Amino acid sequence: MSDEDEFMQKARTGFEDLCRALNMDEEASSEAWKSYENINRNYTLEGSELHWLACALYVACRSSVPTVGKGTAEGNYVSLTRILRCSEQSLVEFFSKMKKWQDMASVPTDFRQSTEKLERNFTVSAVIFKKYVPIFRSIFKAPPEEPPRVHRSRKQRRHPCTVSEVFNFCWILYIHAKGNFPMISDDLVNSYHLLLCALDLVFTNALLCNARKDLLNPDFRGLPEEFGSKDYRPAPGSYCLLGKLCELNDGLVLEAKGVKEHFWKPFIKMLFHKRILKGREDTLTGFLDPMNFGDSFSSLSRVYEEHVLSTGSLDERIFTGEGANEDIGTPAPCLSEAPENQDSAAYRLHASLTATALKVSTPLSSRRYPPDPRLSSPVSSAIQSVGRLHSLLTGATQGPSAKLTQILRACARDPSDVISTRLKEMFQTFCQHYEDQRLEGPGMGKDVAVKFFRLGEALYYKMLEAIVEREKMILGEADLSGILEQDIFHGSLMACCLEIVIFSYRPPGDFPNILNIFKIPAYHFYKVIEVLVRAEQGLFREVVKHLNHVEETVVERLAWGSQSPLWDSLRNAKGQVPTCQEVMPPRYLEESEAAGGGSNSSPITPGTRGPDLSANSTLKGVSPSPPGLLDRYNSPPSAVAPHRRRLFVDTTDAQPTLVTVQIPLQGITFFPLQMIPGQGSTTLRPISARALTGTIGAPSPAPKPPSRPASVPLRKGSLSLFFRKVYHLASLRLRDLCSQLDISRELRQKIWSCFEYSLVHCTELLMNRHLDQLLMCAVYVMAKVTREDRSFQNIMKCYRTQPQACSTVYRSVLISESRRNLSDGSKVSKLKSPSTKTHEQGVNLSTPPSTPSSTSTPSTSSTSSTSLMDQEERGDLICFYNQVYITPMRPFALRYSLSSPSAGAESPPLCPYPSVRCGAARRVQLSSKHCVYVSPHGTSAPATPPPRHNIYYYISNSPSDRLREINSMIRTGQSPSRKHSLPLEEEPEPKKACPENQSALLRRLQDVANDRSSSH
Repeated sequence: MSDEDEFMQKARTGFEDLCRALNMDEEASSEAWKSYENINRNYTLEGSELHWLACALYVACRSSVPTVGKGTAEGNYVSLTRILRCSEQSLVEFFSKMKKWQDMASVPTDFRQSTEKLERNFTVSAVIFKKYVPIFRSIFKAPPEEPPRVHRSRKQRRHPCTVSEVFNFCWILYIHAKGNFPMISDDLVNSYHLLLCALDLVFTNALLCNARKDLLNPDFRGLPEEFGSKDYRPAPGSYCLLGKLCELNDGLVLEAKGVKEHFWKPFIKMLFHKRILKGREDTLTGFLDPMNFGDSFSSLSRVYEEHVLSTGSLDERIFTGEGANEDIGTPAPCLSEAPENQDSAAYRLHASLTATALKVSTPLSSRRYPPDPRLSSPVSSAIQSVGRLHSLLTGATQGPSAKLTQILRACARDPSDVISTRLKEMFQTFCQHYEDQRLEGPGMGKDVAVKFFRLGEALYYKMLEAIVEREKMILGEADLSGILEQDIFHGSLMACCLEIVIFSYRPPGDFPNILNIFKIPAYHFYKVIEVLVRAEQGLFREVVKHLNHVEETVVERLAWGSQSPLWDSLRNAKGQVPTCQEVMPPRYLEESEAAGGGSNSSPITPGTRGPDLSANSTLKGVSPSPPGLLDRYNSPPSAVAPHRRRLFVDTTDAQPTLVTVQIPLQGITFFPLQMIPGQGSTTLRPISARALTGTIGAPSPAPKPPSRPASVPLRKGSLSLFFRKVYHLASLRLRDLCSQLDISRELRQKIWSCFEYSLVHCTELLMNRHLDQLLMCAVYVMAKVTREDRSFQNIMKCYRTQPQACSTVYRSVLISESRRNLSDGSKVSKLKSPSTKTHEQGVNLSTPPSTPSSTSTPSTSSTSSTSLMDQEERGDLICFYNQVYITPMRPFALRYSLSSPSAGAESPPLCPYPSVRCGAARRVQLSSKHCVYVSPHGTSAPATPPPRHNIYYYISNSPSDRLREINSMIRTGQSPSRKHSLPLEEEPEPKKACPENQSALLRRLQDVANDRSSSH
């Protein structure tokens, strides 16, 4: 018997023992073993084979089976908790292995979604339980403080419940309620408020039950004032602690009351009506009485266990079990443990694991945003997100404001009625989607969908007003009817507002589901994101970061789908993909230092050029203004574009000369301008942000841009803006990847030139694929030809450390697909690049038959799967490289080979690499309730009202009286009197980083210039 046969025999024996322990039916056992044999044949499964067998059994158990009198169930009534305990596997290990098993077994999308929801439910419950323990300890006595049991006779068998029993009862009551409301079971905000409702009910029962007041903590701040007296009797009527619990534990009273009325109360009444909870149904009390508690506890546990078995859900009683640490995989809080003992490294690990699962990972493009220290836990973060959303919508209505109504009526064609009709249609579509989803399985529910849409509608009108006002500042008095009549703009804006609302309540959101609901192309949707963020300054950090992640998702993957309008835009542009130098302003490009790529070398560009775009290009070294709606939704720009009022005026022929013009206006001494001689006239314009940071006041020559080819104009239009984001995102990820792989700057530029060549000349390589796939292939091929080999194993290992990394990017790559001929609707053609041998010119560009090292990896690189439904063949990244990528890229890559015949005669040109952008520091408002701002001194202009009504505190310069005045203003809510602000003028002038003659208006101009130069 070979080693392999002996291993399979051992695995078979362990599998049969596991099935006997679980009392597994024969059909599920056979299906699970066949799946395991197939996966083990094609993949290397590392770790305990029992763990992988448990994954196979779970998949087999979750298929629908018929039941007697109840239609179908979602499983065969085998508990996931039992599977994990019998296989000696923790939940954390199970979810980690289950993700890999789903990739290897190619399970259906519905099953993946159910597993993801199960994991999210577990994560939400783990976070909620971490909050539950300290809140319960503050309300009820700790177990060690419980009085000893009084010896009773045999006839009196009903014992009063203990604090530990109440702790378990309250948790089961909560998780049973949460499991019966799948629309909020993975909603962190509503789940937390549901927990507060459970604590409120149990507290009220303990308070109103004369025999159970001894359970309560006398130091709890929510107790009635007369509670400590001997003669205390509860007042008649219901007692509600929900408001106090929200006040003490950072809850939102309005949200909590909504959950109580719509979800909690009807559910508890149903439990009383079915005699699951025994007591007084009219007041929902009495289940803590000694005569009722035992029966209520056992009945509640029984119905919850039936629910878990029938739905295949996770038995969340493991959090209160004795073996909780082993079952979960990380230490969890414990009621009987002192709070100071729960601050160990193990508990911090548990908090970190549960926190990161519900937070949005910061994209590489958002690393410049500092973390907010106030958002300590996922619950606090989610609660504050919802609170900030409500603060943002303060005063907003589900309709246009008077100001917006006036703006819309001022248009040549009033779009108000069209906007209202469109929103009604979107409301019906949104609600119908979640109503259908609820009928098919667990979903959000129509009530929650209506609530979310109303919030999104109010946010939509607020954002629309801010965007229109900003556009009027750019365009002046131009008519906005053209852009306000575009359905795609309004649909995208409303969808983006809904995404903000959904993310605030259910982080990290479920994008791109919102696009599927309204059938909005991702290529059009992304255009509104930056416009919205720039127009509304009140968006909080987590939402901005999420929108950044959404934009990256569109740019890296969604926009490259075969049905994307991007391909229509490319066909309209005659297939000419702009190069990086054609869309990036020169200030955003690094100077080339690579050998053979001197200052006179031109980057590789498409062989054919389009029409002369010099009329629409910007002067090198001059930063354009941020693109507006017309730039994003019109390509090429419409005729109204020349009327835009810009800080930087575009020109092509005139050479600017820097002069100093004295303008005595409100204390402004010098205002540096550039004088541009034109045809019969002279134009004055402000200098660039780079010149503003230099010496001001003396004439000097215009700043020289870096030495680059002078014949590459900047292209405009929505297509160019899209590719500017593509190049920017790709450069950030490649820079990070090269840094981890220890790749030199010279080789990085060669890799970048290879990537740009594939994007410009072989654009179809990205159709239905991922941007990162081309980046990793470019790294491998250029390292190969330059004899600085980097294996795919190391490349993927470093790639997995990036925040957006996903295993499907390199494990499931499109190899070929069958496309239906859209002209006749019947012809099906299979498109596939032929597999060729790549040993040429002495350089072997193919890869060895090895794959990245991970817990589960294919045994060969050519393993692929065929989907009959989509008629597409998929394989791993190495398979894609060998069969598809290298065929069109080989001639280009060999030009950089040391053994290439042309290597010595001609140095290959290199494409310029985008530089790292640094945005200008901005003024930050500390709270939406107070006009308190923090900003770097010397870079922000004073805001209105006039300075004598403001209090300024300069760190390390101002006296402490200023801080006391600010604190007093925040406490009282009253502005300081004028006489208190007068001594500020006598205060010594703090040190400034800018010249003394730089006025407030000039500093504001510098801020605007820096902000605009940092735009995409």
